[in-house]
Amino acid sequence: MPAPITAAEIESMILTALPNARIQVHDTTGGGDHYEALIVSPAFVGKTRVNRHRMIYGALQDAMKERIHALALITMTPEELHQEQASQIVNIQPAKAH
Repeated sequence: MPAPITAAEIESMILTALPNARIQVHDTTGGGDHYEALIVSPAFVGKTRVNRHRMIYGALQDAMKERIHALALITMTPEELHQEQASQIVNIQPAKAH
């Protein structure tokens, strides 16, 4: 059985394929085989979600077959991230007075 993969290894593999990406990888179970990743890259502009995910799976190649059991992906362009952050700021509701 292959050794568990680390979040840093996943990040490094993605950065090799998408050098301008900003990446956050989190081990969701602590076991080294279930991860979630947020990847923000200008390479995603004009790509569908499926194509973005294929790009990430391609970067991870054999690790997806042998070392990663589950990988939840959030893929965004820098503009999408900016819009998401702006919408969260706008949607903050003031606390109700008691």
